[in-house]
Amino acid sequence: MSWAVVGGSGFVGTAVIEALAAAGIEAHTVPAPRLATEARTAAALVAEALRYDVGALGTALRGHDVVVNAAGMATPSGQDGPDLLGANALLPAVVARAAAGVGVQRVIHLSSAAVQGSARMLDETTAVHPFSGYSRSKALGEQALTALDPADLSMVILRATSVQGHGRPTTASLATLARSPLASVAAPGTAPSPITSVGALADLVVTIGRHGAAVPDIVLQPWEGLSVRTVLEAAGGRPRLLPAVLCRIAVTAGFRISSLLGGRLDGQVRRVELLWFGQDQVAGWAADQGLVPRARVRDVLARAGRGDWAGR
Repeated sequence: MSWAVVGGSGFVGTAVIEALAAAGIEAHTVPAPRLATEARTAAALVAEALRYDVGALGTALRGHDVVVNAAGMATPSGQDGPDLLGANALLPAVVARAAAGVGVQRVIHLSSAAVQGSARMLDETTAVHPFSGYSRSKALGEQALTALDPADLSMVILRATSVQGHGRPTTASLATLARSPLASVAAPGTAPSPITSVGALADLVVTIGRHGAAVPDIVLQPWEGLSVRTVLEAAGGRPRLLPAVLCRIAVTAGFRISSLLGGRLDGQVRRVELLWFGQDQVAGWAADQGLVPRARVRDVLARAGRGDWAGR
């Protein structure tokens, strides 16, 4: 098999390239075109993708069996704007259209579980509840792909959860927070945390691309087994247990203040909510098929806490 990774030089793309090399699979990095758009509906995004000249991108993807779209703007606190929408909402449809036109067999688009917002349970349905500019852009990207529905192309949306690894600022920030006096969780601290590793995500991408049978339209990255408390402990912290009622009041107040500011603090408040309360998720397709990647986020957090990055 021959693979192309759009955005293969980025944080996730680099991990995918490494996982493919470890599996003995030929892979090529394809730079992502820089796109910007004002389109804010799936129909408008599809119309723009159909007008876009995919000639150069199609040439770069020609001859590959699997294409991974690992490109995009990973800015959870980012505001709505043409660049964010272009990278996260329009680009997926452009990549799928280019891939379909040159005979690619499967496209794996890396989305985010953030599209489901604070839903009680993350799942693999098309239901989305975006709460920020970033999550809205990722949700629009999924909806544009569903609306585009290119013929003769297996199109898989892989929803990554909170991905951690070497080189990611959020991982360094999490390790710093874990060792600070601010480290805390809502009692009793046993809620599942959707914290995962970039290595496990990359392995899942390889598994999906190589899977000979049909793959669902949406696949959720599996949970790696940590609770909100053990996440901070793995990074070297000793989190305090705070009353859950007070934590919920603080989060609600935070979102109300953010609303008065036009939603500019939604991303930050949501991160605090995840830190305290975590989020549960379904086992999903990977677990049903016995294809859950090896869990390694505990080691990633431990290395981040020690400042030791000898590998992913």
